[in-house]
Amino acid sequence: MSRTVPRSAAWRDLVAPGLASLIALAILLGLGIWQIERKTWKEELIARIVRQTKAEPVAPPAPDAWDPGRDEFRHVRVSGRFANDREALVHGLAAGETPGRALQGYYVITPFQRAEGGVVLINRGFVPTELKAQADRRDGLIEGPITVTGILRASEARGMFVPEADPARGEWFTRDVAGIAAARGVADPAPYLIEADAVPGQTTWPRGGQLKVDLPNNHLQYAFTWFALALCLIGVFGVFAYRRLHDSDVASTA
Repeated sequence: MSRTVPRSAAWRDLVAPGLASLIALAILLGLGIWQIERKTWKEELIARIVRQTKAEPVAPPAPDAWDPGRDEFRHVRVSGRFANDREALVHGLAAGETPGRALQGYYVITPFQRAEGGVVLINRGFVPTELKAQADRRDGLIEGPITVTGILRASEARGMFVPEADPARGEWFTRDVAGIAAARGVADPAPYLIEADAVPGQTTWPRGGQLKVDLPNNHLQYAFTWFALALCLIGVFGVFAYRRLHDSDVASTA
């Protein structure tokens, strides 16, 4: 004797996997839409940063008015004197003359006494490892009054894989404004630093203009990935449901 598996039972068997698939589909579509929104936000952020870095330099904000979300990457101008005896060296890399090869060395962070009062740290630029000692780059020191232009940056946070600073040995791996200022005896520094602009035709060290605005914007790729996974989920569940319902109509032998 043969019988047919009831179609209603097959539909009931699809309820649980169907609900699970709907939840998963909603999550995947939500992630894709979120990445599209992030793409729009990132494009606006990049446009704002580029616009600010290329604008005419202005005075930096007062320390108590500093807002990183609004002020970071502004092009600014300050006048005063460098405190060269209190400079700090931060380990770093810079683009070399050969494409694809980086130079190892240091960024020279120097306290700058502003003419109108207050101290701000300025990243004067990069020096290769062989010029670590200040005595080996005396021609690059600036002793008198000067006006410096550059880009405002927030203090750099230490990442998970970045070594801890060793102030006693002068070993720094991030541009930590508060830490460097404290180690160099600078009281009440501005809560930001200035990345100095490049000086046209400069042959001495350190050399500014190392800041490159290159924010990754891969959100469209991520959105495609989530939407593609959503389509795959629909396809897989569609095949599963079809086979389940089709098998319910096939006679089985008791």
